[in-house]
Amino acid sequence: MAKSSAPIRPGRTARPSTFDSRPVVAGIVTALVGFTSSFAVVLAGLKAAGANPAQAASGLLALTLAVGVGVLLLAWRSKVPVTLAWSTPGAALLATSGTPDGGWPAALGAFLAAGVLIALTGLVPALGRLMARIPASLAQAMLAGVLLQLCLAPFTALGTVPLFVAPVIACWLLMMKFAPRWAVPAALVVALGVITFSLAGTGSAFGTGGVLPELVWTTPSFSLQAMAGIALPLFVVTMASQNVPGVAVLRSFGFATPWRASMLVTGAGTVLGAPFGGHAINLAALSAALAAGEEAGSNRNRRWVAGFTSGLAYLVLAAFSAALVTLVSAAPAGMLEAVAGLALLGTLAASVSSALADAEDRIAPAVTFLMAASGLAFGGIGSAFWALLAGLLVRTLLVPRRERELLEEGHAGAKDSA
Repeated sequence: MAKSSAPIRPGRTARPSTFDSRPVVAGIVTALVGFTSSFAVVLAGLKAAGANPAQAASGLLALTLAVGVGVLLLAWRSKVPVTLAWSTPGAALLATSGTPDGGWPAALGAFLAAGVLIALTGLVPALGRLMARIPASLAQAMLAGVLLQLCLAPFTALGTVPLFVAPVIACWLLMMKFAPRWAVPAALVVALGVITFSLAGTGSAFGTGGVLPELVWTTPSFSLQAMAGIALPLFVVTMASQNVPGVAVLRSFGFATPWRASMLVTGAGTVLGAPFGGHAINLAALSAALAAGEEAGSNRNRRWVAGFTSGLAYLVLAAFSAALVTLVSAAPAGMLEAVAGLALLGTLAASVSSALADAEDRIAPAVTFLMAASGLAFGGIGSAFWALLAGLLVRTLLVPRRERELLEEGHAGAKDSA
């Protein structure tokens, strides 16, 4: 029996498939989640490093532009759903490190140095191998210690501005139960609503002068304290907590990350953004799954469109960055840090879990965590640097050499495969 088929009209060809909007939607969601869930952390970090409101707004704008342009380049060239983000752990590091000797220009010099190190990681394999020799448990413990003070902020703020913070925490808890991905963005929306309501109630207002985005140039300066206290820890937490996990996320969905190109683009983006206040950009980790997974469509070969779209969305969000900074700057003291702390609770939990995962090697990570959380500083160098140094020393004394070598070989192998 002959197989029947629908007639094809003359002059028309059958289309293989209809337009799939899911990659575009996934890309927009990726950018929205990445931006709204952590921009408060960025502002808190930049202000703690010595930025005034205009410089902090410039830094957020520079980061948003660098992320957007970087994603467009990488996704288009590689046809892989690569997504970028700013270094949220790095911003948390800035929030607890304080203003370095030399002030804001010295902090910018440290940002620039961190960008050079990130770019060199893609160019010089030896630097990547050296980075791989830093035990992951110590890097995660250092990050957890840095995050602790910031993650306490939502709860300490309950004692100072309870009427402002309580609705934000309540919203965050409810969303964590029903829609965890949107918990922090929803909490941010509530926080902005509370701030707006407060301003309206007091009759306060802000002019349009701070609403338009503007890049503010500051000539970087360089100091040994800023290099050791900011640049090196910023490089370590960005690589260990963002770039390496970002590679792992893409691999879990069957995609190979263009490692060298990614390090060059993010390193160059960090260097170019540093004089305007941008601290660091990197591969996205958690939000990367939105663009690389099934939510970006069933056609794996088209998922790169989700990454590309996220870059376009970041460029659109850049236009609203200054307005957000202006509104957040009107918040009561402690409000910004409270929202930032909620955004980092998940990262803190994951860092503590990873740092203490090995039952035979917990003392060194514990020392690293406590030293980083103490806020102790020597010679103008912040606690993150001394925490990593103390952890390495304790680990060298307590863990047998052969066991250390085996652990480091395994970590280096995982890094090389990335």
